[in-house]
Parts: sequence; C-alpha cells; structure tokens
Amino acid sequence: MNPHTRASSTGNTDTRADTGTSAGTGTGADRGADTGADADTGGNRAMATSAGTSTSTDATTTGATTTGTRTAETAGPAAAASGPAPTSAPGSAAASAPTPAPDLAVPERRIYWAIADCLVIVRNELTHLVRQPANIAWQLGFPIVSVLLFVYVFGSAMDVGADDYKDYALPGMFAMTMAFGFMNTAMMVAINKEKGVMDRFRSMPMAPSAVVSGRGVSDVISACLDLVVLALIALAVGWRSDGSLPATLAAFGLLILLRFALIWMGVFLGLLVPNQEAAGNLFALAFPFGMISSVFTPPSMMPGWLGAVAMWNPVSSTANAIRELFGNPVPTGGSWIEQHALLMAVVWPLIVTAVFLPLAVRRYQRLSR
Repeated sequence: MNPHTRASSTGNTDTRADTGTSAGTGTGADRGADTGADADTGGNRAMATSAGTSTSTDATTTGATTTGTRTAETAGPAAAASGPAPTSAPGSAAASAPTPAPDLAVPERRIYWAIADCLVIVRNELTHLVRQPANIAWQLGFPIVSVLLFVYVFGSAMDVGADDYKDYALPGMFAMTMAFGFMNTAMMVAINKEKGVMDRFRSMPMAPSAVVSGRGVSDVISACLDLVVLALIALAVGWRSDGSLPATLAAFGLLILLRFALIWMGVFLGLLVPNQEAAGNLFALAFPFGMISSVFTPPSMMPGWLGAVAMWNPVSSTANAIRELFGNPVPTGGSWIEQHALLMAVVWPLIVTAVFLPLAVRRYQRLSR
C-alpha cells in the first residue's frame, strides 16, 4: 500500500475522531441547554396551568352568578336573607348584561315574573291559533252549524211553551258552546304534552304557574271570540235580548265564568290522557254533559230520573240564569235548583274550579315522575 495513502487514512481517522469528540461535546452542551429550556418550559407550563385553573374558577363563578340571577330574583325571603349574591367583575359578561326586571322586593319580583311568563305563554298559544286556520274554522263553524241545525231543522218540531223556539234555544246554545270548550283545552294540552312542549317549558327558568295560567287566559280570549260570533249569528236570525244592558252583560259574564271553570277540567283531562287521539275521544263525555240539560228542552218534559240529572247539570243552571237575564222564556219545573238558577250559575263554576284546579296543578307537577 502507498505510504501516503495510509497517512491520509490515518488523518481521516483522526479527523473523524476529532469530529466525533467535538460533536459529542457539543451535543452534551446542547442537551444541557435543552434540559434547562425544558425545565423553564415546565415551569412556564405549571404557571400556565395555575393561571388556567384560576381563569376557569373565575369563569365558573361568573357563570354561576349569571345563572343565579333569575333564581335569586324569584327566590323566597329565606334566600334573600342568606346574604348578598357574589358580584361579577366590572368587565365580565354578567356585569354588562341588562337587568330583566325592575328593582323590586322579592314577593313583587315573583309576581312580576309570574305575570310576564304567563303573557309569554298567552302570546305563544294565540300565535298557534292564528297559524292554524283549521282550528279557527272549527271554533267559528261549530256555533253556525248548531244554530242552523237545532233552530231551523229541529226547532219546527219543538214545543216548549214559548212563542218562538229560538228565544228559548239560543241562550241554551250559548251555554252549550261554553261547555263544549273544555274539549279544545284538553286537545291542545294533550298535543303540547305529546310533542314535548310541556317538558321544554318545565326545563326553562320560568314561573311554574305560567303554563297553566297562560293556557287559561288564552282559552278565555278564545271563548270571548266564540261568544261574539255566536251572538252576531243569533242577532242575524232574529234573537233579541229583552233585558237591560247591565243584565245582558252579566249574562255574558256568567257564560265566561262557566268557560273559565271548565278550563281546569280540560287541562286536567288533557294531562291525564296519553295522546291527542285519546283526547279526541273525550267527545263521548262532552256530548251527554251538554245535551242532557235544559239547553234544548225543559227538564220537566223528560222522564223523571233523566229530568233530575238535567236539572242538576251545571250547564242547565247557567242556561236558565242567562235566559232570566236576557228576558227570554225560562223553564219552570218548580224545583229548588231551577228557582235559584242565578245563584247556582255562580256556585257551580266555583265548585268545578275548586275541584279541578288543584287536580290540574298536581297532575302537571307529576309529569316527570
């Protein structure tokens, strides 16, 4: 082998050795620096973790304060006496959010939110009524068909001792229309329950009474619309009220009172039935309730046992009371309840409300159980 070649090879070997030594030394230094950098990075990470924990704690506190705003406003005096609620930082979202209710005492806040939530439910129900023309057509068409059917088809064969049958039948039809209204209430409640609307309302921060009270107010508004349409039809076919203006207004007030009382029966039945198909079968209950009464014929002209049932029907008391106030023919059977129709037209709705309002509230509270 050439001596110069060996020297070159040896030089390369030395060079590799020097290079390896230098690289090893440099790598060790770099590793030491990297280790220090990792230590610094670990410290920074620890600081960031601590800062993140503190930020999360602050955010949780802010969220709890924001969420508790409505609860604190609707809480009772015991919650108010437990101490002031934690305040949010000036720049937080809770501090910049507008206050939804005026600065009122705790009982006044609860009344405020109960009324406000009730009005929201009323607006929701009336919006659904406007957007579903079929329901409006049914509610307005039923009185028209009833007048044409019972006054002009069956009226010619009816002899109740009055000069004109429509003077006897139309006040009774006013009462029957109010009595049948509980079916609409039960149907709408069953639909809302089946579609999950009730569960959605229960999960929202709203007054528990708003769902039931909103349903009642919207049904009263709908009943007033039904009465206006029915009264206009009655006037068009020749019916007149011979009573004074205060007596006439009192008669319509008794009709609204009957409808208001039957709302709670409709709410209870709507919460009781499993679905809207079962709610439609309630017509089997509503039909005898409205027909076995003094709406179309005096109870004295019925068989004894059936006449007794008809006389003690709340619909009969309201029908006889408004006939008296309107100055129209009144059935005279000589029974105590017929002679005190005005009194019973007030007592019956109060009894129905006292029975079915607690049942409806209790059934509503037990929906999720």
